[in-house]
Amino acid sequence: MKIAQIPTQPFAGQRPGTSGLRKKVTVFQQPHYLENFVQALFEVLEDRRGQTLVLGGDGRFHNRVAVQTILRMAAAHGFARVLVGQGGLLSTPAASAVIRKRGAYGGVVLSASHNPGGPDGDFGIKYNIGNGGPAPEKITEAVYARTQQLTSYAIATEVDDIDLGRLGEQRIGDLVVEVIDPVADHAELMQQLFDFDAMRAWFASGKRMCYDAMGAAGGPYAKAVLEGLLGAPAGTVINGEPLEDFGGHHPDPNPAHAQELIAIMSGPDAPDFGAASDGDADRNMILGRDFVVTPSDSLAVLAAHATRVPGYRKGLAGIARSMPTSQAADRVAQMLGIACHETPTGWKFFGNLLDAGQATLCGEESYGTGSNHVREKDGLWAVLFWLNLLASTGQSVEQLVRAHWARFGRNYYSRHDWEGVATDRADALMSSLRSRLPALAGQHFGHLLIEAADDFAYTDPVDGSVSKAQGLRILLAGGSRIVLRLSGTGTEGATLRVYLERYEADPARLDLAPQEALADLIALADQLAGIRSHTGMDAPAVIT
Repeated sequence: MKIAQIPTQPFAGQRPGTSGLRKKVTVFQQPHYLENFVQALFEVLEDRRGQTLVLGGDGRFHNRVAVQTILRMAAAHGFARVLVGQGGLLSTPAASAVIRKRGAYGGVVLSASHNPGGPDGDFGIKYNIGNGGPAPEKITEAVYARTQQLTSYAIATEVDDIDLGRLGEQRIGDLVVEVIDPVADHAELMQQLFDFDAMRAWFASGKRMCYDAMGAAGGPYAKAVLEGLLGAPAGTVINGEPLEDFGGHHPDPNPAHAQELIAIMSGPDAPDFGAASDGDADRNMILGRDFVVTPSDSLAVLAAHATRVPGYRKGLAGIARSMPTSQAADRVAQMLGIACHETPTGWKFFGNLLDAGQATLCGEESYGTGSNHVREKDGLWAVLFWLNLLASTGQSVEQLVRAHWARFGRNYYSRHDWEGVATDRADALMSSLRSRLPALAGQHFGHLLIEAADDFAYTDPVDGSVSKAQGLRILLAGGSRIVLRLSGTGTEGATLRVYLERYEADPARLDLAPQEALADLIALADQLAGIRSHTGMDAPAVIT
């Protein structure tokens, strides 16, 4: 092995977003583009020498090429060992589980999550620290700063590619590369948390389930646990083969993109339980027969019933949710006498709360749910939690949710995504609304009264760090909210996300169509922000 210093120059725009650096595959395929980012990362990790690194991704196009590049760069930068998932595959929650179980220094996760794959799709890279969670901003900002100063990168040359299909140890010079079973550590962890006997009995009684892995990383994990360990019939997992283009799917588990599963779960002969996971298997969607559960309601239901599950039998230390997520979980926390922390969007903000023992369950409205078992959201974990509840209560998905509404009231909720907005137009919309926030409090718009309006800022209760400009909030009397923020997970233009929430306690009004229940708020959001005029669009691209 030889170590070469390859001359390079900075690329603009290598600042990681809420979940790492995401760009089009064609951008990552540019000579030196990936290498520059990895060089900057390794330089920031000053005590990397002699350490163990975890590496893997969601199997999308360019994953295998990127894995080989990173292995050669890890060898050049003094890592002692890299644990890489077989075939280069490692779901994001599994990567977190491996980092934690094996005591690794950190991990590189290759994924653009729920974004489309294939040669014309998206690719991504992020770094997770030793607790298994996404790197905090002090690291990601240091990496970005370094990307703008590079003149060369170090990489091992004159070496063969690692055989990613062969389990066991191989070498690149002094670096030991261990190809591991990508499923084993995560499946073992699931068995420590959930009542596998009760769930086996649920399937054995004739209950049926459909799990849509969307042609992505979740397939092998779901097959191993559901069809393997729990005895679900073959075919319970559909689209279970990870494909570089996700089989043409947009691997985003929501009603807009999981139409095949929605159809399967419709009608009197539909399975009893439906679920889906996304590109890297950290997101989840939960369905009953002809019934879709919102992510915000899912978090609240899991929290309310947590002590029915072995891993959470002692109760919850607290709940954490992202600010745009509905306040349904807050009502459960109040009943339990525990804190419900409201954080900015991005799983990295939950890490300190979990490490400090201030939260046990976490959730985001973007179909992400998790707990202190890892430091990422975890799609299969959420599905097994629901399955455990179905088995232990004997109730259906719909019965559990409707009972929850009857007890706590219903938080009607929807997210409108205005995608591909010209960045200057999106920035102008947010700037204009931000400047008018102080004057909105106390104003009436028909029967709606704005009680407060602000630009959400968060002070971490553990380390005191402050995150500003995390989303514009318009808070109305009675618990309704409108939230606007620009997404950091897309790769083209800007995505304006508009979150709408209305609380309803009247038992006679718990079964409205969400868009009907939220109609006044939808109109007010457009009136206040001038969404259509700023974006030049007539309607949102996606409504969930």
